[in-house]
Amino acid sequence: MGIFDKLRNEFIDIIEWTDPSTDTIVWKFPRYQNEIKMNAKLTVRESQVAVFMNEGKIADVFQPGMYTLTTQNMPILTTLQGWKYGFNSPFKADVFFVSTRQFTNQKWGTKNPVMLRDAEFGPVRLRAFGSYAFRVKDAGAFLKEVAATNPEFTVEGINEQLRNLAVSRGMEAIAEAKIPVLDLAANYEEVSSQITSKIGTEFNELGLELTKFLIENISLPPEVETALDKRSSMGIVGNLGAYAQFQAANAMEKAAENPNGGGLAAAGLGAGMGAAMMGQVGNVFQNNNQPANTGAGTPPPLPGATPFYVAIEGKQSGPFDVEQLRQLAAAGNLNAQTLVWKTGMAAWSAAATVPELAPVLATIPPPLP
Repeated sequence: MGIFDKLRNEFIDIIEWTDPSTDTIVWKFPRYQNEIKMNAKLTVRESQVAVFMNEGKIADVFQPGMYTLTTQNMPILTTLQGWKYGFNSPFKADVFFVSTRQFTNQKWGTKNPVMLRDAEFGPVRLRAFGSYAFRVKDAGAFLKEVAATNPEFTVEGINEQLRNLAVSRGMEAIAEAKIPVLDLAANYEEVSSQITSKIGTEFNELGLELTKFLIENISLPPEVETALDKRSSMGIVGNLGAYAQFQAANAMEKAAENPNGGGLAAAGLGAGMGAAMMGQVGNVFQNNNQPANTGAGTPPPLPGATPFYVAIEGKQSGPFDVEQLRQLAAAGNLNAQTLVWKTGMAAWSAAATVPELAPVLATIPPPLP
């Protein structure tokens, strides 16, 4: 301290703390040889308390306000110093300002997954993270238990300990709540309240108050979440047979609209593949409107017959022999673009691309001029 500061301290004695930081909890007022004069002015602002310490012992604690220091408003320090008949000026004392505002948005989270038992899934590993807020409730207790005589004490000095408390007791509260994993997101508020009550006592022992505890997320390991996503997808799809038919119908429509497909044959081939997929999947999951076949299967065609299946209005019909195909053609249900299939064909194809159906298509009259 320079000569000017020393002289200034001899004539002016104003004790105050204007906190420019956002994370300082305790700040020791710098005083030349810790000397304070009679009638010194003490200013304690809102969200602060001032603690006078004499020879390592906490004496008087001042709440927000402006004080002129006398023996009347420092009863404990007066007793400790033995000022029964007069006030010695200057006197020595350490003055610590303690911030009582809330320190918000303090993060907590599990470093590693925590094993819990779930009623539906059995043993599961959970991760959780969130934030909390705290403030100093008892400045004297906080100085004795945590800050001691440090001239400056910040949130960083205690945050790790508080975070460990939050994680340890928080996961215990989640396990004791016995809430199913799939319902945890709907019960964050309830779980947060249980955690607050569980660790609030331990904060109080340090002279602190836990004012807010928030859970932002509780998650499962990625592989478990992937399995749950598949399970959810199965529930959303519902009837797989209907879903497969819907997909096949979309494939047929896109193939028919393809301008670069090489004309009718390409469109028929693309749509035929979609229809074939629809028929195959439909056979596996059963048609929505027909019960499962409990017999030995469809009887084989008669010897010498050439049965064809025909796609009529987007549905598989048949099998039909040649005579029945002629009847379909006469009724307008079979033309050159109609998709057909028989045993041995790789995929559904347009009738015009099947040589065996040329005589049948020849019976269809041309359009009117």
